[in-house]
This record gives sequence, C-alpha cells and structure tokens, in this order.
Amino acid sequence: MQSCTFCRIVAREEPAEILYEDDEVLAFRNRLRWVPVMLLVVPKEHISQEELWRRLGRVGEVAVELGSEHCPNGFRLLSNVGFDAMQSQSHGHVHVLGGIFLGEYA
Repeated sequence: MQSCTFCRIVAREEPAEILYEDDEVLAFRNRLRWVPVMLLVVPKEHISQEELWRRLGRVGEVAVELGSEHCPNGFRLLSNVGFDAMQSQSHGHVHVLGGIFLGEYA
C-alpha cells in the first residue's frame, strides 16, 4: 500500500533505523522519542491491529526479544487499536517502550 508509511519502510522506500529483520517481521526505531527506547515491530504483510493481535506469533516473539535486549530492567509492549485509542498507522504494529522507569509515564 503506497499510502502506508510502514509498508514503504518494509519496501525500503522510506528510511528507518532497522534493528531486526526476517522473512515475516521488521523492527526499527520509532521516530518519536517520548522515552529513551521506542521501537516498532511490524509484520511485513500489511494487516490491521486486530488481525495482528489475533495471530501475534513472530511479531510478539521479536518484540519480547528486542525489549529484553534494549531494556534489561523492563519494558512495555503497547498497541493502540482504533481512532479513540489514537492509532495513527493502519499497518499492525507493536511498540516496545523502555530505557527508563515507566511509572512516571503511565
């Protein structure tokens, strides 16, 4: 989908600091920097948030691996689903947040 930012990153049509890639999943640093570690883990296939969470599979595994690697003291996995939850990208994705005590950012 040409209008999808994450699809363009997967296709290497937009820049991203890629941290992990396999046949199914791509993980990269989020351009937003609300906390020290903000990563995005996306399936290469364009699917919705709902579809992603129904079959989290490899995306979940990579999110936990990267969270453990980049945030050894703890991390948060987060997804916004729908307009009211402030979902800004239609492409399913998981945020990996950490690098700081998140109690102040709850």
